[in-house]
Amino acid sequence: MTQPLRDKVALVAGATRGAGRGIAVELGAAGATVYVTGRTTRARRSEYDRPETIEETAELVTEAGGRGVAVPTDHLEPAQVKALVDRIAAEEGRLDVLVNDIWGGETLFDWEAPVWEHDLDKGLRLLRLAVETHAITSHHALPLLLRHPGGLVVEVTDGTADYNRDHYRVSFFYDLAKSSVLRMAFALGHELGPRGATAVALTPGWLRSEIMLDHFGVREDNWRDALEKVPHFAISETPRYVGRAVAALAADPGVARFNGASLSSGSLAQEYGFTDLDGSRPDAWRYLVEVQDTGRPADVTGYR
Repeated sequence: MTQPLRDKVALVAGATRGAGRGIAVELGAAGATVYVTGRTTRARRSEYDRPETIEETAELVTEAGGRGVAVPTDHLEPAQVKALVDRIAAEEGRLDVLVNDIWGGETLFDWEAPVWEHDLDKGLRLLRLAVETHAITSHHALPLLLRHPGGLVVEVTDGTADYNRDHYRVSFFYDLAKSSVLRMAFALGHELGPRGATAVALTPGWLRSEIMLDHFGVREDNWRDALEKVPHFAISETPRYVGRAVAALAADPGVARFNGASLSSGSLAQEYGFTDLDGSRPDAWRYLVEVQDTGRPADVTGYR
């Protein structure tokens, strides 16, 4: 198996579970050394109080063929982020890929709650976790990334720029957070492009994360059982799918053509030819527009 990222170093900020874990593992499968961060370790859990840990993610990276390094980090704490980047600089002397996947807001938003009814403390906490963390991490990590030409920054969000422009996303605070990340990628592209690096925004589709599977009361091996209650879940994808998207971008010498762009796992699967773990190529955002949002019955024919 070829490993095009064998000599590359990546930081996946927010890699405890979900998309971050999938991205870290696929970067490892491509041969990269991957520093994985988060707040949940085997010794301490975040307020999510879930079992996934950054140590597990690092072990999965190594098992996949790379080298995983777990570094507990609260990305709201600038001193911790600086220490993380200083460690990478000391140990590796370079940073080739930065993935800003920090989120932590699953328990902080209310569906369809207008801003005046939404819990204000939770909404502001969501914005800090989803936006401020990305800014802090970029501030400290980008000087290291720019030491060598060809660096890549991936801002992970929910929704493409086109979709989020035309659709209200969940609530005021959620909508603002996800749109802000899209704009951060655009702004970073403006700042990094002339300096030899590339920034993109990337969204998975309907993600079969650990939290989502638990929500539907299924596992990865029987996820289709959820279709009885939620038929459109048929378009869903594993976290490894968006991971393969990041690995493909990181290995592409022509990735600068995407600088500042909003991308999706489904669109990049068509671009690069990779598949999800089951061999399919789900294109969730096209499906949402053409099938789910138009009220058509669930049918993924032609969309995966």
